[in-house]
Amino acid sequence: MLGLEAIRRTRRQALGGVFLLGVAGVFVPPLAHAHFILVTPDSWMSQDSLGLPEKLGPCGDEGGGTPTGKVTVFHPGQAISVTIDEVIFHPGHYRVALAVNDRSELPVEPTVTPNGGDPCGSAAIQNPPMFPILADKVLPHTQAFAGPQTFKVRLPADVTCTRCTLQVLEFMSSHPAPCFYHHCADISIQAAFVSTTSTTPPTVPAGGTTTATRPCPTPRCSVEAVVQGPACGADTIPEAIRRKLERAPELLEQAETSHPGKARVLRKKAKRLFERAGSAALRASRGQKPKLSAGCAASIKDTTDRLAGEL
Repeated sequence: MLGLEAIRRTRRQALGGVFLLGVAGVFVPPLAHAHFILVTPDSWMSQDSLGLPEKLGPCGDEGGGTPTGKVTVFHPGQAISVTIDEVIFHPGHYRVALAVNDRSELPVEPTVTPNGGDPCGSAAIQNPPMFPILADKVLPHTQAFAGPQTFKVRLPADVTCTRCTLQVLEFMSSHPAPCFYHHCADISIQAAFVSTTSTTPPTVPAGGTTTATRPCPTPRCSVEAVVQGPACGADTIPEAIRRKLERAPELLEQAETSHPGKARVLRKKAKRLFERAGSAALRASRGQKPKLSAGCAASIKDTTDRLAGEL
């Protein structure tokens, strides 16, 4: 049998253990909730430094923000840039969907399968994605990002709208339920776009009203307008020239979300690419076996000269 002092010592140890467990329970930090900011396209709602509002679907509808009224213009089939800034990390990935007429068309949140003690163990992935989902399991990660992340999503080639909704959904594992955060952007998908270098006069219908076409609002739109326009429609643009024409707008889009020093570097690189693309187009139209028609080369050169001059 234990002596009296041994019994007292055992009780003190037991009580000490209980106290330590209680203290540990008090100071266990709560699970952090991940947050992200939708950088581009412009969000339909203002966001604070943590990305709020974003908790209530489909678009961060819990209140607390102010509608921005911003609508970003794209065109059918365009590969658009989406930039997010995950300001509080959790493992997971992103999904992008499009509602054309009403936000009720946005797909429901995917089915979540708990894993052990994690109620947000994994989420169902649509692979390949089917409309209205445009991309799924984007930016899968298990560690914090070093900064804002940009990825490409291609819009449907057969969809136009004046005000539709692009939803960016974040799935978070190692997280208490609910397992999703939401942001949306109001976008417009316009079928017609023209190069600002076009010399075609506006059409005057029988009624006498002039129909004017809206100039392209972005360098990417201007490039795609000339590449897909009447001057180059019958040409196969050499891959080296096409790469320059695609890369330059990408750099300018990155510059929009970069700090001033990096933005200047990106714009200089884009300017050089535009200049090289224009010169290469002219060279490709010369010689006994030209790779480009003279009209297409001139149209590319005019457009790239204008875009480079704006930088």
